[in-house]
Amino acid sequence: MLIVVIDGQGGGLGAALVSRLKARLGNRVQLRAVGVNALATSAMLKAGADKAATGENAVCYNAAQADLILGPIGLLAANSLMGEISPAIAAAVSSAKARRILVPVSSGCGILVAGAADQKLEELLDNAVELAAKEAGI
Repeated sequence: MLIVVIDGQGGGLGAALVSRLKARLGNRVQLRAVGVNALATSAMLKAGADKAATGENAVCYNAAQADLILGPIGLLAANSLMGEISPAIAAAVSSAKARRILVPVSSGCGILVAGAADQKLEELLDNAVELAAKEAGI
């Protein structure tokens, strides 16, 4: 199973997902980090991703290859993450055949998800990893 973690800005959310996924799933899946920028890619690679790529085309290509995509909910909204998510990235993630597990953080994207406001980021990340493990059959 190919799991693709996508993030932008400093890559903190993506790095946290990668480290948690690696700890929970180990080498039973291929874990690929795709950063919208080099800083995000570097953070996710340091967190333990198996492979990494950077940029709009890398996001579009890897979203199409993925079995499972994880990242912030802003990936679905063009111009979110302070403008880092291009319309092409939003379209690629939105139309990917992969299942998507998106963390409902509103920082930088202006999206509020009803019902998610009461959870701390740590709880959201842990939930995302458990959903990924379930999807991977692990």
